[in-house]
Amino acid sequence: MPTLLGDKIRKLRQGKRFSLDQLAELADTSKSYLWELENRDTANPTMDKVAKIAAVLGVTPEFLLDNQQTELSETVADRAFFRKYQKLPAETKQKIQDILKVIQEPDKKSE
Repeated sequence: MPTLLGDKIRKLRQGKRFSLDQLAELADTSKSYLWELENRDTANPTMDKVAKIAAVLGVTPEFLLDNQQTELSETVADRAFFRKYQKLPAETKQKIQDILKVIQEPDKKSE
């Protein structure tokens, strides 16, 4: 019987249409390790592995490990995005900020 962690990983992986192989490659781990996490009740992953898997799946490690929180919320996705954003180079951050300015501008064509 899989753990809640395994269920969350499987659900998120399938939602992104990743195979075990694809997620393993993106998270720098092995397919067999992911299979164990998804299917065994004795999963005991390292925080490093959980963080890598969470980053690829677009969630926080805390969400994956939290046995109380079973549904993905907008807040979890926002936190995961912000963590990725914080690690970006300044030039890339500026590009994202510029894109947001354009998106948030009122539609001038309709005036």
